[in-house]
Amino acid sequence: MAQAYASDRVVTPQGTRRAALLLEDGPIGDTPGVIRAVCDVSDLPSDAHIIDFGPHALLPGLVDSHVHINQPGRTQWEGFATATRAAASGGYTTLVDMPLNCLPETTTFAALEAKRDSAIGQCLVDWAAWGGAVADNQGDLLPLARAGVAGFKCFLIYPGCDGFSMIDREQLERVLPTIAESGLPLLVHAELSEPIDRATASLHNADWRKYSTYLASRPDEAELEAIRLMIHLCREVGFRLHIVHLATAQALPELQAARAEGLPISVETCPHYLHFAAEQIADGATLLKCAPPIRSLANREALWQGLREGILDLVATDHSPCPPAMKCVEEGRFDLAWGGIASLSVALSVMWTGAAQRGFTIQDIARWMSSSPAALAGLSDRVGSLEAGREATFVVFNPESEFVVTPDRLHFRHAISPYMGETLRGVVEATYLRGEPVYQAGKFISGARGRELRLR
Repeated sequence: MAQAYASDRVVTPQGTRRAALLLEDGPIGDTPGVIRAVCDVSDLPSDAHIIDFGPHALLPGLVDSHVHINQPGRTQWEGFATATRAAASGGYTTLVDMPLNCLPETTTFAALEAKRDSAIGQCLVDWAAWGGAVADNQGDLLPLARAGVAGFKCFLIYPGCDGFSMIDREQLERVLPTIAESGLPLLVHAELSEPIDRATASLHNADWRKYSTYLASRPDEAELEAIRLMIHLCREVGFRLHIVHLATAQALPELQAARAEGLPISVETCPHYLHFAAEQIADGATLLKCAPPIRSLANREALWQGLREGILDLVATDHSPCPPAMKCVEEGRFDLAWGGIASLSVALSVMWTGAAQRGFTIQDIARWMSSSPAALAGLSDRVGSLEAGREATFVVFNPESEFVVTPDRLHFRHAISPYMGETLRGVVEATYLRGEPVYQAGKFISGARGRELRLR
């Protein structure tokens, strides 16, 4: 008997409409739960078993291309079990893990294998790995590419972890031909240290409990100078460049111009840059520390405009959890607190709350949070859209419902969040992986069915 899932609002690349996902009767190769067709309900086989979600929207499972899972080595911060549980509750079905904050860092084939071993039997949803490009591992990049990583991540500034070294311009110029040869994207934390060092030197008597002090210590110029450098190198070498977690909207015109040249550049921002604003952050509110920092209200609205104009391609969480003590909430000092915001369980609702207020649609959400990050990670042949031949991996979403963020809704390892107490719009009713529910009606379905998605 064929299985089908219907809804009044099925979000497909061709639009949102009343439709049904008809699944294959059996597996294709070793992949069960593949969509045979997206069709009218009236066109389903007469013997099809239909689950109809009515007014709830069916979106392709979300893909988060910027997640710090931290396992192996720092599972007490976050691990595969807790990260994928949080993902399932938030509508994410694929996480792409960043190569730092774990021990060992994912900068060699051996480290990648250690990560794979630690993930076995832990995952409610799927995952993939980024490799790291650091100061001394040029010879490891092509082996990592052949082993199936989705691309490479580098920092132009100290990343906060000693084992993952930053990479300077000279080292970049040496390594970029190898990255171009791999055909994989280079994801860049685009801040340079010189503008930050200059700004920080002028703040030696400042009060580090004030958010204004922290914001002044990481000026827009740090991002702007880094992005200009990367555009220049992209023009010279021709590698695929992706700018992660863009915080300054001042860079948008230069990025738009670079792409108009035909340079292979993509850009992401994060829910926290689109939701919060510096003017609204209280002194001592270290749960809101991240790098680059959350900037002004006008900057926030300009980032939304960047999404509207297509300059920003996607929204990724930069889910970066840590033990609560590391956020230094009692001290309230931004210079001492760990910089990172965890949001996997609520990011979809955060984004829909802001997007709906500004006239965007569920179709936009699916593009920013599913199809575009899937394309970045080279996974579009399997996930990121609801169409024939793709996996039946989707989220059942109620766009009209609201909820208040409480600790029981945060399923990552440490239930701390700057969103706590906020009323958000849009509720994840269920998350399906290859035609089977992994999260439904507030409960997790037993069984670790997630797997690694390697580039083919």
